Amino acid sequence: MKVTRRRFMQGAAAACAASTLPLGAVAFQDNIKVEGVTPETNTTCEMCSYRCPVRVHDLGGGKIFIEGNKNAGHQKTRICARGSSGYSLLNDPNRIVKPMKRNGERGAGEWEVISWEQAYSEIAAKMNELKSKFGPETVAFSAKSGSLYSQFTHFAKAFGSPNTFSHSTMCPGGRYVTADIMLGDDMVWDLKNTKYLIVFGHNLFEGVEVGDTYRTADLQSKGGKLVSFDPRMSVVSSKADEYFYIKPGTDIVVALAMCNELIKNELYDKEFIAQYAIGFDEFARSIENITPEFAEMYSGVNAGAIRRITREFAAAAPAAVVSPGHRTTYSFEEFDTRRALFALNALVGNFERKGGLYSKRSPEAYNKLAGVQVAPELKKIKIEYPKAAPRLDALDGERFKYSIKRGGIYQRILDTALTEKPYPVKGWVMTRTNPMQTLADYPKMAEAMKAMELVVVCDVYMTDTAAFADYFLPEVTYLERFEPIENRSGQSPAYSLRQPTVKTIGDAKSSAEIWYGLAEKLGLAEYYPWGGSMEKYIEMQTAGNPEFLKEIKEKGFVSYGVSFLLREPSMIEKFVEKYPEAAASLDPDGTFASHMKFKTKSGKIEFFSEDVEQLWPGYGVPRFRNIKIAGSNELLFIQAKAAVHTNAATAFVPSLSALMSENPVWINTETAKTHGIKHGDRISLENATGKETGTAHVTDGIRPDTVFTYMAGFGVKNGYRQTAAASNGIMCSNLLPHAVNDVTGMAVHTSAVKISKA
Repeated sequence: MKVTRRRFMQGAAAACAASTLPLGAVAFQDNIKVEGVTPETNTTCEMCSYRCPVRVHDLGGGKIFIEGNKNAGHQKTRICARGSSGYSLLNDPNRIVKPMKRNGERGAGEWEVISWEQAYSEIAAKMNELKSKFGPETVAFSAKSGSLYSQFTHFAKAFGSPNTFSHSTMCPGGRYVTADIMLGDDMVWDLKNTKYLIVFGHNLFEGVEVGDTYRTADLQSKGGKLVSFDPRMSVVSSKADEYFYIKPGTDIVVALAMCNELIKNELYDKEFIAQYAIGFDEFARSIENITPEFAEMYSGVNAGAIRRITREFAAAAPAAVVSPGHRTTYSFEEFDTRRALFALNALVGNFERKGGLYSKRSPEAYNKLAGVQVAPELKKIKIEYPKAAPRLDALDGERFKYSIKRGGIYQRILDTALTEKPYPVKGWVMTRTNPMQTLADYPKMAEAMKAMELVVVCDVYMTDTAAFADYFLPEVTYLERFEPIENRSGQSPAYSLRQPTVKTIGDAKSSAEIWYGLAEKLGLAEYYPWGGSMEKYIEMQTAGNPEFLKEIKEKGFVSYGVSFLLREPSMIEKFVEKYPEAAASLDPDGTFASHMKFKTKSGKIEFFSEDVEQLWPGYGVPRFRNIKIAGSNELLFIQAKAAVHTNAATAFVPSLSALMSENPVWINTETAKTHGIKHGDRISLENATGKETGTAHVTDGIRPDTVFTYMAGFGVKNGYRQTAAASNGIMCSNLLPHAVNDVTGMAVHTSAVKISKA
């Protein structure tokens, strides 16, 4: 692609960052405009992981308006700042809309625009070369989890590689793995009816999921109580009825002390535990010395407050929940912390009760219990894949089997690239993921990527990770593509659909199209009975039910039946009234309690796990281990989500960068005085991993032994720093150790740093 000086300067003016624009950016394309597919289209947001149902209006003149989809009762027309920023993605001058190939050294920023045919041919040739020389398992595949993750892993499996990884061990995996071990599967909360909510570091007003954020605020307006434990004054802490400055990494000792109080004072639901749990006696013995006074020594939380809150929590049960969390402080005790939080819920017997925890009602299970076909059921598309070698993160045998089930241990790519154990990894293909920002130990990440023979990145922007790629494959935004119908069931069945709302901009493609294009070149088209077309795939999902297909396309979100919980008589009465055939499945007490199943080895809630004890001696039952993180001259370094940014995905979005352009470092007022630091000063954070410089935010809203910043893609080093948010601030991964948490395989996101005035 030839670029004249005049055209280069035109693109530069449009982007306000000319010297760093890659040639495949929107700014260098002709006739770029936003044009709606229809006047109104219902689809699904992807500005964060929650995927809220939204409606997009074509206003004409290249403008669109995004609001919540009122067909989703929990959503209505509400939307957050991130959701409303989708328009800012579409014709952003810095967005990449043509495939590119690296010209210079990795990370040097030298690219040439190429055709899709050339990209497919060259990438396929290199992948086949690696497959022939080293085996298909030596190419790793990683992606952000979501509705297109299955299409990506399908491509990897068809190629013959077992090494597929999601971002799970970077974010929600600790909860999922713990739920699998203790309960057999994850559970969600009936926040709409909760009367007493306790959160440990789960900031519902910044890690925004619109429905849950609204319900949390509504909880207090209806007389409920919110209690927050957090090392800093987060937004949810500032709105809580009570807030406690807990020391990072000690969530577990407070939670276990609360469990001990419930058991010792017989405040727990004895009948529920006797019927649905095993290992209770072992658990009770293991925590009998974890008193509130013991917890206060380590956490700084007042013992009297722990006792009082425990009693209040028990009194409010079953409409009382301890949030299983999206993230706490990610210490080395992640697994037992999560188990302690689930244990608190189990002890008050809030499972399948109003205001407590419940398992989602799948359409199949709902229809079976109702005795009639209430909700349509998606057709499963089965594919037989070639036999694959063992996964690279199975190097520890069965020890991380639960993590592998939930997306693998992402960090193992780094290990294997540098050590070539258990076998070398020569290629890395990734989509919608930015490990240079979200994994730990940035210097080692750079070293690992430079060691690869092939790196392919599919994304919207030139991220830190994409800057190290050999090929950049431009993906359309979520507003320009179809994706498979997704099961969104809660207390009743529901589905959502992502579909195009605007015509494709530039020469970008959906990742599903991209992987099919590569599959054809690799000779793998036989694995795609839908031919790479998501519309065809959706038709296969709804085979024999054209009415459902029409409805989901029209509404974007559809739900069926009436909500119910298995142990809530008043809700079950309405369910049976609606579906009389369901009466045949009722228990003598008028509930469906006997249908509450736990997919564990024992079929019950496991306070003690024999499997875990065999794999990880000493971890069979939750225990408190006093893990020292920081030395005498160091401060604890923690991070959290921002309300207007999503991990490492949105720092490049112009409208969101304008709302939050830097992640300042929170430091306690007294700690700042000790170090001669004033509000607004430039300060350095340093440890064995790396060094970062940011702006001091001096405040009383954080513990004296802790510093904090938002982990949201700031401080870009090698990507195209086209926005203030990407250019400024702290890159957290450069201060985090490359460490893997026992059992869960989670990354450890609580580290220690030394601070000084820059």
